[in-house]
Amino acid sequence: MSEADLFGTAPASGGAEAVAGHGTGEASPRPPPLAARMRPRTLDEYVGQRHVLGPGLLLRRAIEADRVQSLILYGPPGTGKTSLAQLIATRTRCRFERLNGVESSVADLRRVLQSAAHRLANTGMPTLLFIDEIHRFNRAQQDVLLPDVESGAVRLIGATTHNPFFFVNAPLVSRSTVFELQPLSEDDLAGLLQRALSDPERGLGMLRVEAEPGAIRHLARVSDGDARKALNSLEIAALTTPAGADGTVRIDLAAAEQCIQRKAIVYDGDGDAHYDTASAFIKSMRGGDPDAALYWLAKMIHAGEDPRFITRRLLVHAAEDVGLADPMALVLAEAAHRAAEGIGWPEARIPVAEAAIYIATAPKSHSVIRAIDAALEDVRSGRTLPVPRHLRDAHYAGAQRLGHGEGYLYPHDHPGHHVAQDYLGAARRFYEPTEQGVERKIKERLEKWRAAAAASAQEGAGA
Repeated sequence: MSEADLFGTAPASGGAEAVAGHGTGEASPRPPPLAARMRPRTLDEYVGQRHVLGPGLLLRRAIEADRVQSLILYGPPGTGKTSLAQLIATRTRCRFERLNGVESSVADLRRVLQSAAHRLANTGMPTLLFIDEIHRFNRAQQDVLLPDVESGAVRLIGATTHNPFFFVNAPLVSRSTVFELQPLSEDDLAGLLQRALSDPERGLGMLRVEAEPGAIRHLARVSDGDARKALNSLEIAALTTPAGADGTVRIDLAAAEQCIQRKAIVYDGDGDAHYDTASAFIKSMRGGDPDAALYWLAKMIHAGEDPRFITRRLLVHAAEDVGLADPMALVLAEAAHRAAEGIGWPEARIPVAEAAIYIATAPKSHSVIRAIDAALEDVRSGRTLPVPRHLRDAHYAGAQRLGHGEGYLYPHDHPGHHVAQDYLGAARRFYEPTEQGVERKIKERLEKWRAAAAASAQEGAGA
């Protein structure tokens, strides 16, 4: 079975003539896009993903030995998920079937699975089922696959741009090996574009197209690791740039910039890019790198992220990671949050950036979150402490008869507006201030108070 039979695409031969528009004058079908024609035919032609397809690695060995079991290919658009499935299809002795999570129904699934079960029973031939955009199947549709994947009637190859641990049923993920594909590097894309320019069979080699190194590098950089986007942009440039007097099409930087004018940001509002970018933003501030924090902030702004989502992260981070080392961090975060709610993008970028820079460069202390979490754990796991009698509410009739408030010492009546007394009824220590920033002074003051409280308790025990 040929690749064209498997995937419903035209043969690669004659691609350059078709693109050039030369022929016998007879009408011919529109050829596939350059990105489709340049799909790799062998593992050696496959670009990128060396971390899973390098020599001797598991996936490469499995493909070369036709021992591919169920797997899920997960990564951004244009990283080679479908191309890898095609390569597996050309090397396998299994029957290859393809479905799409957008177009296929449960009926389509059941038809393929029933045929696979009959084929395995009658001929012993297993079926390799490729499902593109498997995350588009709902939970019920994914459940239909389970029995046949479990029995081995089909070997599943699922392709998805969404994290399978969130968007694919856990039982299905547990029965598959997950491989995460990474965006292609600029060097990988530049090499792929040069190959497309010189390939006379599938690429643009018959069209007398030349491209400046700067133009190639621009397309590779702005494509954000997406091979499909890079190749499609190169094809647009080749087909729309007028030829020179000698008949050669020369693609310069200006032409490349026109064919791919705005850098696409790979960013999903509720998926990995959303949470991963926010995580990088927070960790950059925590690590004291304002430049990195500004970059991730700019990416979220450019992608149209809700400003309130960003400022809520600022509020949490200011309290959790800066804390009492610099209490002004929380004040600025709150101010940025209110500004973002009031004015929105693009003006809100200024107060939000101000708060992010302040937080990133502030001294850090996580003593606050450690203290409250320790107290919560004590409440959850230990015996609930009653409120000491002298701390109970005494502002109602009858409280005095119960002895509530009796013996309470009012701090403002004492030197320094502080007096040592028991405020808990048990020995507990949750808050441990650090030497960071403002907290150093808090630590000095608190140590003096705690020493006075310990001495008072010792005197009380001696009495």
